[in-house]
Amino acid sequence: MDDSLHMMQPVALARTRGAHRFEVFSPKLKRRLTFDRRCAVDEWIVLESDPAVRAFCERPGFVQFGGQRFLADFLVYYADRQDLLLLPDPVAVQDGKPHADLDVSAMTMCLLEPADLNASRVWIDNWQRMLPCLTATRGLVPTSHLDAIERFVETAQPLLAIEREFSTGDPILTRAAVFALLHAGRIGAPELRTTPLSWLTRFAAAEARS
Repeated sequence: MDDSLHMMQPVALARTRGAHRFEVFSPKLKRRLTFDRRCAVDEWIVLESDPAVRAFCERPGFVQFGGQRFLADFLVYYADRQDLLLLPDPVAVQDGKPHADLDVSAMTMCLLEPADLNASRVWIDNWQRMLPCLTATRGLVPTSHLDAIERFVETAQPLLAIEREFSTGDPILTRAAVFALLHAGRIGAPELRTTPLSWLTRFAAAEARS
């Protein structure tokens, strides 16, 4: 990861009286994030759960779009491109303060629609259950445990079978290891896009799925 990914800092969140406040922890960025819209939390989950996303920054700066100036919601870094995301009903900037606008020449600007998030609703709900487990067990899952589970799911296995196979250890760490492998893209679970997470959800090593 190059230095430019570390240099980007989010614009301070200016909350109006009575506005919502959502605080989350990003395992990908290893820091806390604050949002004031539910749709921003949902999009964070989409980005957080995508192994192709190398890094991202919430509220990275201001951008001109459609004759208006907006606070961009996310700048997303992939291996081969950068995407600048505006969520539904983006926040227009009315004041004349001398904020530095983002240079969008090397970025792809995307205006998301409510349907984009609705299409990922089951995936988002599943990851909303899995991310707290990842956060609570940071640094507690041995690499050997991750590697052993990855080998075990070279043939697709339900979560119940994985936890039974590694029942001599802490079941919470085994479950966290499965979620960590999924988060890193080392295993997959396509069912999580259409059905709620359960003991019957099947996980398979990435090579086994290809």
